[in-house]
Amino acid sequence: MRYRTYEIAGSQRVAVYSDGAWWALDDSDLTGLIRSGTYAKPPDLSASAKVDVAGAKLLPPIPAPGKIICIGLNYLDHAAERRYDDIPDYPSFFARFSTSLVAAENPIIRPRCSEQLDYEGELLAVIGSVARNVSEAEALDHVAGYSIFNDGSLRDYQYRSKQWTPGKNFDATGAFGPDFVTADELPDGAVGLELEVLLNGKTVQRANTSDMIFPVARIVAAASEFMTLEPGDIIATGTPAGVGAARTPPLFMKHGDVVEVRIEGIGALVNPVRDQPVARTDDTAIEEDVA
Repeated sequence: MRYRTYEIAGSQRVAVYSDGAWWALDDSDLTGLIRSGTYAKPPDLSASAKVDVAGAKLLPPIPAPGKIICIGLNYLDHAAERRYDDIPDYPSFFARFSTSLVAAENPIIRPRCSEQLDYEGELLAVIGSVARNVSEAEALDHVAGYSIFNDGSLRDYQYRSKQWTPGKNFDATGAFGPDFVTADELPDGAVGLELEVLLNGKTVQRANTSDMIFPVARIVAAASEFMTLEPGDIIATGTPAGVGAARTPPLFMKHGDVVEVRIEGIGALVNPVRDQPVARTDDTAIEEDVA
């Protein structure tokens, strides 16, 4: 099954894709649907209406996850380009917060304080049931499905200290969506999927999810050792080589760019890039014209 979360007339809604169309559900919260355990079953659409999601405001599939867990350096080629020579033997965990999320088709915002906004296309896993101290063999039983993530990073802020939190949590830098695809629609652990990132139509990252150092099952098992994973928690599984900061000269996203992350079987996450609006003295805001 394939789901989207959207907003219409100020209300949050959930739509499901079936028979070539999107259908509005009574549910307004994908996390609740996941928690109920019915998300992977074809819904009764006899009383549902088709919805034009193209004309609605998209939201992240899960707009406010309880936890946003991210993995760094999870592809050998990316670890090498960032000058980490040793293969890690444990996932590099870090956290994001929900204010950093932005939906598909909505702008990723480059803050005025930095020009080093980088792209990172990633597979994202969504937790479907409570997981605590689960084994790697059991871990995928707790994954509801998958989506796409762009871990937009402010590189100068990321490396101001040994902790990455500031550079990974600027508002509206972590793009998520547009679809949540249930795990039964994809290979186990979403292994073997082609991942590609395009900046203004040019491929800048290309990899396969089979190239991850730590597969989804290992990540979920490791995370469950030190925290309780709950339905609706999300895990961004890391990015491959090709990031802008590793290029000569560096290639950072700027106002007017369009960035697209494609993952086989899941879809495409497309976002424009815009500079942070400049506040006027009368508390209104304008967008800088940097064209």
